[in-house]
Amino acid sequence: MTTRQSSTSSSTDPPVRGEVVLGVDTHGEVHVAAVVSLLGKVLGTESFPATAAGYRQLLVWARKRGTVRRAGVEGTGTFGAGLSRYLLAQQIQVFEVNRPDRAARRLLGKSDPLDAQAAARAVLSGRARVRAKSGDGPVHSARMYKLAKDSAVKARTQAINQLKAVLVIADPALREQLSSLGNAELFRTCATLGPPDGGGDEDTVAQATHMTLRMLAERIEQLTAQIKELNQRLTRLVEHHAPQLLEPVGIGPDSAVTLLITMGDNPERLNTEASFAALCGVSPIEYSSGRRRTRRLNYGGDRQANAALHRIVFTGLRHDPRTQAYYEHRTQEGKSRREIIRCLKRYAAREVFNLVRPVSRTPAL
Repeated sequence: MTTRQSSTSSSTDPPVRGEVVLGVDTHGEVHVAAVVSLLGKVLGTESFPATAAGYRQLLVWARKRGTVRRAGVEGTGTFGAGLSRYLLAQQIQVFEVNRPDRAARRLLGKSDPLDAQAAARAVLSGRARVRAKSGDGPVHSARMYKLAKDSAVKARTQAINQLKAVLVIADPALREQLSSLGNAELFRTCATLGPPDGGGDEDTVAQATHMTLRMLAERIEQLTAQIKELNQRLTRLVEHHAPQLLEPVGIGPDSAVTLLITMGDNPERLNTEASFAALCGVSPIEYSSGRRRTRRLNYGGDRQANAALHRIVFTGLRHDPRTQAYYEHRTQEGKSRREIIRCLKRYAAREVFNLVRPVSRTPAL
């Protein structure tokens, strides 16, 4: 049963024929939908539960008002992920819609129906041009693995820092015994620490120190094992579904996975390599004042993809003769290091796009 809000068209109105555009403002429990005609008229707004049954009810309701071929959805990677996958499975083009800007909200107000209508109008006007990721293939699996890996890496770094902080204030004899060990041996030794000699059953400082070092070391070893397993899964996934990405110098499994996640399971949603460059934040930005005309780095886009391209470029500068020759050539032309790095990241984005985009989705990405 849907949770209904006030609708601009009653259930007794005859269905409107012709193409319409669907807009959806998504939330954790409820999605608010609006249907807009091609002339911009609001044909109806309703709210539906954010469930599988609710997705079906939403689409049935929208189709009673016209033919739905396009939809604008807020949060296609978060609250709207499930709805986006359902609409894509129904052969509807789904576009990622950003929330309305503050100026528009000051003029029109803030409500879920208004946000849903703004999403539909963003598609209708062409402002929303980024197609949603399908999230139904190996790239989405890689995203899950990478999420778990990044969390484990962060937790392991924190545990290592905490262990070394405890070691700094430990008893001098224990500190001298452990301070000369390398990280791997240090963690193994701390994981086997027992109660201090003569500790008894009392909660002494020495006993607390030994227990804390042991527990932190065990946590580090457990997280290290998880990271190793996740790395193996990510590497196998890239080798099986996009091995061509590992051929160029500088692209390792981690960078390849990051860039694949940015492109999604449906890379055909990116029409040109320029759109992928903009998505990665490596498209040049015009920067001029008076007679001075230049371009600067793009500080927008997916920063993890941008960092992956950065790693690819610097690896190429160390090991790839072609990249090194390009750097020397542009240096002689008077380009600064920052400008050359910007150009190289743009070329790296083009190379990655051309390696992935032509590949058919059956069975590869």
